Amino acid sequence: MSRFTNSRSHALTAGVVLAATALTLAGCTTTAPVEDDGKISVVASTSVYGNLVATLGGDAVSVTNLIDNAAQDPHSYEATARDQLAVSRAELMVLNGGGYDPFAEALYEAAGAGTVLVNAVDASGLLDDDAEDSAEHATDEHTTDDGHDHVEGFNEHVWYSIHGVEHIAEHITEELTALSPDDSKAFDANLANFLTELEGLEAQADLIAESTSGLGAAVTEPVAVYLLEAIGLQNETPTDFTQAIEEGTDVSPTALNDVLELIQSDRVAVLAYNEQTASPETERVRLTAVEAGLPVVSFTETLPDDSSYVEWMRSNLAALAEAIAE
Repeated sequence: MSRFTNSRSHALTAGVVLAATALTLAGCTTTAPVEDDGKISVVASTSVYGNLVATLGGDAVSVTNLIDNAAQDPHSYEATARDQLAVSRAELMVLNGGGYDPFAEALYEAAGAGTVLVNAVDASGLLDDDAEDSAEHATDEHTTDDGHDHVEGFNEHVWYSIHGVEHIAEHITEELTALSPDDSKAFDANLANFLTELEGLEAQADLIAESTSGLGAAVTEPVAVYLLEAIGLQNETPTDFTQAIEEGTDVSPTALNDVLELIQSDRVAVLAYNEQTASPETERVRLTAVEAGLPVVSFTETLPDDSSYVEWMRSNLAALAEAIAE
């Protein structure tokens, strides 16, 4: 799926959708009563966070994913009146934040008070870690036309950080417990089981890292960089290229040439390819990798069908291990 629109056009689209949504909701809120099934109603911006909530909340939650299609690019998603209605009825909303899913942030703000918010970027602690590692990131914030803050150079794809997801899961559990104290024991047990599974992922990553010393990686977009770093691979891709792909702007000939030269060098052991933000440039990079005999591992931004978060990450790690062993 290609992304050819920039952040400003996304923001304008979101504004138009929300304006229309407000009119639609004005006519339907009195005719669509909400059935109280005793469960905590949760809305997640993507199926990744929806699965986390379902895993941690168990039978006590009812989850709606705004994006539940592995072929949908969250960056270019256009919110609907149905989405706004779901958010307005939710007791808890979980979104990525960091400028990744501004449509979800806009929906939350339009819903008004009454919905608890979990912002995964904030909960992960990765933004704080990034600011400590690079002082300029702490002050180099800029606000785009969508009204949401971004941090220059920060990788907002925090669900690919196993350590970050640990903190996100803990924060989600805290909010679920506050909403339903009677289910606290079940929530605590679910969290403990989930954290144990995350420890298994970390052990799997550590094992792979034993054979990656000194190796680098190339990416078409920094979606999986946290996972690559967890197995000891350093991202060598020029930021001019990945930033252009991520923002949907034109890739300069120089940036493209630099990436193609990297692919054909012996500096990288694998190409991490984001299937959901494919473009002519990324496809050229992928084909060049294939021709050069460089292993290509595909990643997505949403959960594959019939898979849990842990199963998904376990599969990603296994694919990386196989690629590095080639």
